[in-house]
Amino acid sequence: MALKQSAALEALTQALKRLPGVGPKSAQRFAYYLLQHDREGAGMLAHALLEATERVRHCVRCNTFTESQLCETCASSRRDPTMLCVVETPSDQLMVEQTLTYSGLYFVLMGRLSPLDGVGPTEIHLERLIERACDGVVREVILATNFTQEGEATAHYIGELLKARGLRVTRLARGVPVGSELEYVDAGTIAHALRDRRAVDD
Repeated sequence: MALKQSAALEALTQALKRLPGVGPKSAQRFAYYLLQHDREGAGMLAHALLEATERVRHCVRCNTFTESQLCETCASSRRDPTMLCVVETPSDQLMVEQTLTYSGLYFVLMGRLSPLDGVGPTEIHLERLIERACDGVVREVILATNFTQEGEATAHYIGELLKARGLRVTRLARGVPVGSELEYVDAGTIAHALRDRRAVDD
């Protein structure tokens, strides 16, 4: 007869399975490790998660994560308000920032178009993006979605909508490898792609 886990241990394992790339066996291994070897770390993790879920919200302008109504980037007077860089995730935004070559503002989609997964224009906050880009101040929108199939489709869809509204729309240069995600690309490559960005095809 197989040994049955306690209800609390099973709940912890199921929660850890929700992390990307973590399967049932990995989740169980993590759960046992935390309880057997690092209960203090488990408590710190639980506290940090609770704090983050209670305090972290979305910036009202760019949609990234922040603890204030406006994130530090949007609130800064040193940023160029005429440039808007569109990225998929906050981690992509961080990678662009680490290049130290971009001084404009951002809009974070929190995803990308993927009809098979039920992710459409509403889920990536497209109405908010259009409103933000058409505020009368933005002059160029840089599409910095990932060079995956979904990222390319998202860039094309957004590009067509914004060009129809008279905005200059550019795309990161192909220095970023096809099929790659910005989060895993080195800062130097992203910096080169930003400098050599191209106009979105008509």
